Amino acid sequence: MNLDLFFILAAVTFVSAFIQGALGIGFALIVAPVVGMLKPELLPVTLLLLMLPLNLHVAVREREHVDWSGARLITVGRFAGTFAGLWLLAALSLDQLDLAVGIFTVVAAAAALVAPPFTPNRPSALGVGLFTGITETATGIGGPPLALLYQHAKAPVLRATVALCFLVGEVMSLVVLAISGRLGSEQLLAALYLTPAVLLGSAVSRLAHHRIGGRGLRIGVLSFAIVSGLFLIIR
Repeated sequence: MNLDLFFILAAVTFVSAFIQGALGIGFALIVAPVVGMLKPELLPVTLLLLMLPLNLHVAVREREHVDWSGARLITVGRFAGTFAGLWLLAALSLDQLDLAVGIFTVVAAAAALVAPPFTPNRPSALGVGLFTGITETATGIGGPPLALLYQHAKAPVLRATVALCFLVGEVMSLVVLAISGRLGSEQLLAALYLTPAVLLGSAVSRLAHHRIGGRGLRIGVLSFAIVSGLFLIIR
């Protein structure tokens, strides 16, 4: 990774970590399409590694707000989806992975923007876990379905539960990817270099998370994700 690319990715990572820490969603939606444009071979491993400290911080910070019942059901679905996601990743070429990232980004962000209100239940939690396992293992993107499931919960419940589900799911995905031989030194080094940006963005979000979370910022994040995803698809 050259210096110019590092500074671009570090800046994007910092901003994305701040937004994720404040809203509970946004990191992968912003980082994945940017990495897909500039360095697609880093996906999904580097993205999954970077999200570990971010989600650990948010889950511990707001642990008293976790919806444990929903998190257990999501994790069960996520476990099954992880293996389907690995199959999808193995079936895609680098260009096809680029396209998949773009499609999943646009579909997930658009759904998060326009989905009508609904009440989470057992089938929806299992279904969201399954879908998240597939998309996050294959592309690194999995936040919007979880955010949709908790879109009408209180902000701390959304942030805490989504972060915990991400954390457990990312460990699952990385273990499966490691066993399948998909953890390369370039991906690991990139994650190591960018981790300080994640930690800094997450730390700054601690100062503002209780004041940030308005509809305008959420729409802005999702709109950026849609534009980025469309660029990947068109390219």
